[in-house]
This record gives sequence, C-alpha cells and structure tokens, in this order.
Amino acid sequence: MKSPFDLTGKVAVVTGSSRGIGRASAELLAQLGAKVVVSSRKAEACEAVVKGIREQGGDAHVIPCNIGRKEEVERLVKDANAHYGKIDILVCNAAVNPHYGPMTTLTDEAFDKIMGSNVKSNIWLCNLVMPDMATRGGGSVIIISSIGGMRGSTTIGMYGVSKAADFALARTLAGEWGPKNVRINCIAPGLVKTDFARALWEDKELLDRRNATSPLRRIGEPHEIAGAVAFLGSDASTFMTGQTVVIDGGVTTAAV
Repeated sequence: MKSPFDLTGKVAVVTGSSRGIGRASAELLAQLGAKVVVSSRKAEACEAVVKGIREQGGDAHVIPCNIGRKEEVERLVKDANAHYGKIDILVCNAAVNPHYGPMTTLTDEAFDKIMGSNVKSNIWLCNLVMPDMATRGGGSVIIISSIGGMRGSTTIGMYGVSKAADFALARTLAGEWGPKNVRINCIAPGLVKTDFARALWEDKELLDRRNATSPLRRIGEPHEIAGAVAFLGSDASTFMTGQTVVIDGGVTTAAV
C-alpha cells in the first residue's frame, strides 16, 4: 500500500521558504515527493533552496513574492498554476514582526504591516487557492501561526494578536471549505532557532529562562516543525481541519 505520507504527484507552495521553518518544510515536502514552489521576497535566496532540493532528486521552482503586496500574491498563485498546473498544498509561512515592546509604542504603520502580512495575506492566498482545490476534489492549507497567539506578551504582543487571528481564520475557512474536502489547519510553534526569532534566542538570559521552564529544556529546530507541515499536507491527516497543532517543547503545558 502507498504510504499516507507519500506526496508524489502533489504540488506545494510554501511562502517564506528561503530559510527557517519555511525552508525546512519545503525541503521535507520535496523529499516526500511533492513538487515545491519556493517563495520569498528575494529570488536569489530561494535559488539556493531549490538548488539543494534538485541535488537531492527533488522538483522545485522559484517564484519570488512579497506577501504584503496583493499583486505579487496574485502573481505567485498564477505562476505556480502555470508552472505545475495546480496547487494541492499551500503553506502560509511568511510573516513579519517590526514591533517589539508595549502596545503604547505601537504605531499605525507597524499595526498595518503586521496584520497585512500575517493575516490579510493569508486571506488573499486562501481565497485564490482554495476554490481551485475544491474544483479538483480537495486540498490542504497550513498556516504557520505561533504560541504567541495563545498567550499575552509584553514584548511581541501585536505579533501574538495577529497569530491569534490566524487561529480564527483557520476555523472559519474550515467551516466554509470542509464540504468541498478542502482542509485548513494551523501550526503553533514555540521558540524555534530561526533567523526570524534571532532576537529572542540570542538573548542568553531570555533563552536560559525559556529553557528552564520548558519540559524538554531547549528550544526547537526548524525541521521539528516541518514534520507537522508534511503530516497536515498529506493523506495521513484527511480527517483533520480547523485545528491548531502546538509544537513548543511543552512550554504551554507548564509541566515543569
């Protein structure tokens, strides 16, 4: 029997996949047989990822996209369909966080940028991709959210607000598209060693405090999130939609 994790014949689009969780996810999806569109703002950074995938025998293609610009999001979906003919798996991974500190110092510009890139772009992508998935009989969307959406924060609070919105977005779209066999789920990572989170894990005092309150006594690595992306994109998760998978080393359980 074919493994339910086998993605042969599937096409995946992964935003923000030139590094970190997005890159690890793109690489694993390709390893499992999917044809992968690698996308981020800079084509050169994506080319390195694609080169590595191809060297391992995979099939990947670069389509640069700034997910904060609607015309570029539209072009990403259009060009992905033109190149591979369809999109079976959409991974909404790209996100921004230009604001650190209390809400009293949050500017309107920062608010608009965070909500635009972390929430509105996901709505754009889903509205562009999910109808075609439904027409073909099904598909899977995965939003990379964060445990920041589950807890308050005095340093990255607005980022957490945007990530909480992604949970609600997934639940809403799950109800809308479930009857057409199109699934959507979130992944909520804890602190992971990525360039995006560098300001957090390079702070030794903060890192030591986080490790001390984590059952696994460490932060995560990008490949440890990629496995859940592959699961949610595969036939192994066909009865799962509207859910949030927490992968945080146990931090939110407070079992220390």
